[in-house]
Amino acid sequence: MAFSFRPDPMVPALGADFADPVDPADFPLVRERFWNDRWANDIGLGKLTPEQRADHFARFDPLDGWPGQPLAMRYHGHQFRQYNPQIGDGRGFLFAQMRDPAGRLLDFGTKGSGQTPWSRQGDGRLTLKGAIREILAAQMLEALGVYTSKAFAVFETGDQLHRHDEPSPARGAVLTRLQHAHIRFGTFQRHAYEQNTENLTALVDHCIAAYYPALDDRTGDDRALGLLDEIVGASARLAGEWMAAGFVHGVLNTDNLNVTGESFDYGPWRFLPYFEPGFTAAYFDEHGLYAFARQPEAVFWALQQLGVALSLIVPGEKLVEVLNTFPDRYRTSVGIAFTRRLGIMKTDASSTDDLIKSALTFLKEAKTPWEAFFFDHFAQREMAAPEDRRALYAGEHYDVFRAAFDAFAPERPERLDHPYFRRRDPVHMTIEQMEASFAPIHERDDWTAFHVLLDDIAQARLGYDLGAGRVGFVPEETV
Repeated sequence: MAFSFRPDPMVPALGADFADPVDPADFPLVRERFWNDRWANDIGLGKLTPEQRADHFARFDPLDGWPGQPLAMRYHGHQFRQYNPQIGDGRGFLFAQMRDPAGRLLDFGTKGSGQTPWSRQGDGRLTLKGAIREILAAQMLEALGVYTSKAFAVFETGDQLHRHDEPSPARGAVLTRLQHAHIRFGTFQRHAYEQNTENLTALVDHCIAAYYPALDDRTGDDRALGLLDEIVGASARLAGEWMAAGFVHGVLNTDNLNVTGESFDYGPWRFLPYFEPGFTAAYFDEHGLYAFARQPEAVFWALQQLGVALSLIVPGEKLVEVLNTFPDRYRTSVGIAFTRRLGIMKTDASSTDDLIKSALTFLKEAKTPWEAFFFDHFAQREMAAPEDRRALYAGEHYDVFRAAFDAFAPERPERLDHPYFRRRDPVHMTIEQMEASFAPIHERDDWTAFHVLLDDIAQARLGYDLGAGRVGFVPEETV
């Protein structure tokens, strides 16, 4: 029997100090460009007609159960480590919450849906290219086993937008993303900045009720400490998954990290073409603060700022004790993520530390394409690699990696029977690939290459099957 849509609007009950009611933009055009059938079916919206889709995800007529206008969330944040108390949802809002089949709370949030009280000098809009970049990042990360928000719907809006980093006028679009939580680290920072301990406590209680109900029987300081412990573990897991995916988020400000440890808000992201620790995604990241290899450091620093916010209601020394678990939890997480990406599992003789170190040393020296390396070695299938790449897998550094790799056993090697592994090359998402998929759309409104790429990503997701053991968004392993 099909799953029915189950609304559960919890954020509105937090009150006026947490969000502002806003009106959606009135777009001159509404044309569906992307619809996530798989996730629509999972949350009970798979039977919406095209007109109903447009009504709810472009005109933003309320879905069942939402009590009023959309809500632009209030938050602060450290942006490139400079505190900014003038931010919030500037071109998006929350407009629905619902339960998935396992009973977990999910949110619908937007990007490009119009101006809000936090737009500052912005127009509140999103370019079509920006929407497509969000789709491709989320789809590719999901295929590679990263806990990510989902691009749910994109509609072209008919707006003609002017941007300094895109040819203008650029076509406009509005995106809806599906994720567990839009409660950011910066949400806590806002109330700490205002010295509002009552709101901080209410926010802790909300996050426990909405996302970590197993903590509900805790009392006193243990409630906030338990919540921080969960967030530290979830964030360590996310950082490890990003590293194994070769993903560079680009803007790891405290308003771009949330309490459930989901990857979201894809602006200047990149995937590694080759291993380069200093590889950056954002042209404005002049000092490499959020470079590939510095991402775990950036996440840890952001967690510490969350701890500072919580120190208004919990003694700091207790918070520090929880925060200091991050390095070991990250180390565990990155080991899990790398072995999952390689399709292998530990044996008594295997060491994930040796595996990762030797793999990165080889990748840096050999300049082997990042994604091809994982594709070729998935479940120990490297002998099936094409001859030109197989020739790269030699030399002293490779021998060290190979010795570490051979200490592991293939995990579910039957996955190699999937058609994805009969391809010569893996699907990848370098900037060149992304640009190649958008160029025909920009030049002649030809969406063929984009849809072929989406089909390739879907094949990779089914082939790797890195979500096995997961229910909804939640990973099997906890860190």
